[in-house]
Parts: sequence; structure tokens; C-alpha cells
Amino acid sequence: MSKGVLVDIPKCIGCESCSVACKLWNELEWDPQEKTKTPTDRAKEPNNGLWPEEWTSINRYALKKNGTAVGRYVKTQCMHCEDPACVSACFSKAIQKLPQGPVIYDQKLCVGCRYCMMACPFDILRYEWKKSIPGVRKCQMCPTRVANNQETACTSVCPTGAITFGDRDELLAEAKKRIRSNGYVDRVFGEKEAGGTSWLYISDTPFEQMKFRTDVTTKSLPSYTEGYMKMTPFIGGAWATILAGLYVFNNKNKEPLE
Repeated sequence: MSKGVLVDIPKCIGCESCSVACKLWNELEWDPQEKTKTPTDRAKEPNNGLWPEEWTSINRYALKKNGTAVGRYVKTQCMHCEDPACVSACFSKAIQKLPQGPVIYDQKLCVGCRYCMMACPFDILRYEWKKSIPGVRKCQMCPTRVANNQETACTSVCPTGAITFGDRDELLAEAKKRIRSNGYVDRVFGEKEAGGTSWLYISDTPFEQMKFRTDVTTKSLPSYTEGYMKMTPFIGGAWATILAGLYVFNNKNKEPLE
């Protein structure tokens, strides 16, 4: 069964334990400039605080709930789509969707075209512009841990239960239960967005006020082109036949060269 993570936004206190665990497990470099930024600073950045060495980011948003000022922390990382557009766009197979849920990246297969970055509906992937042999970087959802039935590094250290690892179907049911019990916004972000994602979010404040892409289609992006791509071999064959016919027609009355 495909795994996933449920993010209960009101439970997050912004401690950033998940970010530290991500760096330690994945052996990511520590950027002195990034270390000085606050969750409020990251929320103002156009890239949501995600960089080649920052696979997860905690962003703080100042909001109002029932007329009262509140702060909400949002964990941001790859959404690990059920039918990923990045995988569909990658002709070198450098990005793959595992049956367990994670969408992983293999730099050895990458040709650097960056089609995956253009295809991502959530603008998550980052390119290593400063490296001589650059690659695309993003959260891998700890595939070796998940394959061994272990939870992700980030969820294993969360002190408040704001992020919960488990079977996606069970997490979706739990999310809807919490929405009813806590009076949250009646929406599980990630249930249907882009065809569904492995990361699911619930909130007591509107998602659009926290820079969520609420305008994303509920249909998986690869499904839009699937019908056309199936026709490619037939179109190619028909076009080859037409060209061959034109060649024969144009040359049938020509005298052979001596």
C-alpha cells in the first residue's frame, strides 16, 4: 500500500526538528545564510525557502482567524504526487515513482534538461546552478526507510504529532475525521490536487492564505497528454508513408543519371 504523510498545520509549533532530521539523514550541507533565516523570512521568499541543500522548509504566515491574529507554520517539501508530472516529463528516467509512495531522483541518469522543473505543478524542484556538474534536488521521502517499513526522518522527530507517517488511505480517513472533530477547513489538500499526492494537509485557516497552489487541477497532469502520446507511433508511421509517397511521385518521371 502506498505510504504518505499527514500534515496537521495547527499542531506545528515551528521548532524545525524535521528540517534538522532531513539534513542529518540525507547528509545535506549547512548553509550559514540559510541558518540565520526565520520561518517568517522564508515565507516571503518566492521559492518558499527551498534550495538545493534545503529539501524541507518551515514557513510562518501571519493570519487572522475569526478576527484574531494567529500564526501558522507550514512544512514545505516535494508533494510526491501519485501520478507525477515530473516523472512523465523525464525522458531519461532520472525521476521515478516508487510503489511505496516516494518520487526519487537519480543524478546518474539526469541529462540536465530541467523539463521536470517546468512540469512540477507545485514549483518544488531546485537546480544546482553553482556546481560544475549540477543536478536537480528535492525531498526523496527517505525511500530506503520507507522500503524497510520505517517512517521518514522528519516524521520520526516531530514532538507535537503535526506530521504523521502511514498508509495514505488511512491518513486520508484520519484527516477527514480531524476536520469534522476540530472544525477545520473542509478540504484535504493533496487528496485530489494534481491527481492526488502522498503528502496531505489539513488546516483551520484558508490554504490560499499560506501560498498553497489551490488553483491546481484535480486531474493528474500526465493524463492530459496520455491520449495524444498514444497516437505518436501511428502519426509517425502515417507521416513516413506520406513522405515516401511524395518522393516516389516526384521522382517517377526522372531519367536515371548515367
